[in-house]
Amino acid sequence: MATVAIRRRKLYEDVAEHLERMIRDGTYAPSDLLPSERDLMRQFGVGRPAIREALFHLRKMGLVELRSGERARVTRPTPQFVIDALSGTTRHMLAAPGGVQHFQSARSFFETGLARYAAQHATREDLSDLEAALAANRDAIGDLRRFQETDVGFHYVLAVTPRNPIFIAIHEALVEWLLEQRKTTLTAGGYEIAYEAHRQIFEAVAARDPDRAEQAMREHLDYVARRYNEIVGGE
Repeated sequence: MATVAIRRRKLYEDVAEHLERMIRDGTYAPSDLLPSERDLMRQFGVGRPAIREALFHLRKMGLVELRSGERARVTRPTPQFVIDALSGTTRHMLAAPGGVQHFQSARSFFETGLARYAAQHATREDLSDLEAALAANRDAIGDLRRFQETDVGFHYVLAVTPRNPIFIAIHEALVEWLLEQRKTTLTAGGYEIAYEAHRQIFEAVAARDPDRAEQAMREHLDYVARRYNEIVGGE
């Protein structure tokens, strides 16, 4: 029988796991200060290096905030924190063969769902915001910087509609990760095409037609992906 190597846990991992459990069960609530390093050393019977590594580990998880000369403070991880933590890995994934295409597919999957949801559940205020975003997009035709901003603004209204902070964080991350794609297709003169696609999405949402809204969004993003690949592939 083959020997199975079992990795011994490091001291800081045991400390971090115990503190994480105490944060999770409410022993330490958000904004609470943790005991001092000296008190934690005494509580867990370990040296200062293990305590500091445990606290750095918890900071990476978004569970504590560390400031020089102060005790660690408990924080609540936000969706944006989670997305930001992925950014480094994401850049490598985007640079890998097929990386941009994979993110294009993820965006399409995500945003077609948002369009469908908006057609079913958007409030009167949501529709008013979407219409205003569409008008701003139309007025920005020909101005690359403003058109990019209003393009993002239109899609942002759809991301806000479900009132789910995770969706907003995903939207903002995809905007950042696929920024080059948006800039490239618009620089090539796609203002009117992009605006017309947004208009069709708005009209489908306003008509409460989820199938048409989903299809309009899919066609819009498929065109953007196809046009980007044509431009980049032709360089």
